[in-house]
Amino acid sequence: MLVRALKLPSRPERTFFLWGPRQTGKSTLLAETYPRAQRIDLLTSREFARLSTDPGLLREELEASGARFVVIDEIQKVPALLDEVHWLIENRRVVFALCGSSARKVRRGHANLLGGRAVRYELHGLVSSEVGAGFDLSRALNHGYLPAHYLSDSPRDLIRSYVDDYLKEEIAAEGLVRNLPAFAGFLHAAALSDGELVNYANIARDCGVSAYAVRGYFDILVDTLLGTMLPAYRKRPKRRVILAPKFYFSDVGVVNHLARRGRIEPGSELFGDALENWVHHELASYRAYTGFGFDISYWRLPSGIEVDFIIGDLAAAIEVKASSRVHADHLKGLGALAEDHPRVGRRIVVSMDRRPRRTDDGIDVMPAKIFAQRLWAGDLFRG
Repeated sequence: MLVRALKLPSRPERTFFLWGPRQTGKSTLLAETYPRAQRIDLLTSREFARLSTDPGLLREELEASGARFVVIDEIQKVPALLDEVHWLIENRRVVFALCGSSARKVRRGHANLLGGRAVRYELHGLVSSEVGAGFDLSRALNHGYLPAHYLSDSPRDLIRSYVDDYLKEEIAAEGLVRNLPAFAGFLHAAALSDGELVNYANIARDCGVSAYAVRGYFDILVDTLLGTMLPAYRKRPKRRVILAPKFYFSDVGVVNHLARRGRIEPGSELFGDALENWVHHELASYRAYTGFGFDISYWRLPSGIEVDFIIGDLAAAIEVKASSRVHADHLKGLGALAEDHPRVGRRIVVSMDRRPRRTDDGIDVMPAKIFAQRLWAGDLFRG
């Protein structure tokens, strides 16, 4: 059995949200952590119909049961329940675990998300430390990080169903877009540019919609936790830098499906793209689970020289290269960054090299698995 890296409080004293993309294992984690808690699952049609019709039933039933800790699955399905949750927190000191895969409807109807009364946790797809010694990088880059997909020997149909359900249940059923075919086309275009600078005009042209609509579509991906924007590092530059954000999908298996990729093999350009997505996934998950709270950004010059990830305020800089032998040309970005920002901390190249080494100018070249091991051991940087 996989042990998740996210540790929820064993005896919660405060209400909390647990957010995460669909099928990351939120419900399983809550059930394993709180086996005796009263649970309300809004994915079941009966519970959804009952409570969406009369949200006040929640208050009446919890008053009658006397429950002091309650798990509500898929809270975004009935945002009006948050009014009742708020009242029960304030007047009956009930503690809730509120689980969801989309903050969009919740934020739209309840902008303060309980006025800061709830802690926020995030659950991502599987990370290397959760799989342990048997972690297979090639498997992760081809299957993705969602537990059922990573563990499956034939994940293609599962991933197709996952995307179809997302379009049907998250997008169409919730009325998030009016033109579903256009949004489906946008998903394909966005997947082709995973990890690249976001160019709204180019994607709009490919999809046949306006740039304004494309901005809205990216907002939907972020709100439904299917992806995240990576901002540019822009503090005290000595020369002009690129400021447009990048976008990363939260699961590389979804990217592979949407971009219609075949099997990804080491040495290919697609392997390098997928490896960069994985490094972002490991970094974002590490930040979410350890509570360091550091920023993640990227740095790029107009010439195209760049560094893939900047940790915090230059605590570390990380470049991803899928080469099995990193050479001087691969180090140009980290070298240029050090010229502009001499106080940069540890400089790292994540690669497919067989052994770790340090270059003459102090850059650490790390095989991908060793990078992940040191990251989760807390040896790379402190936020």
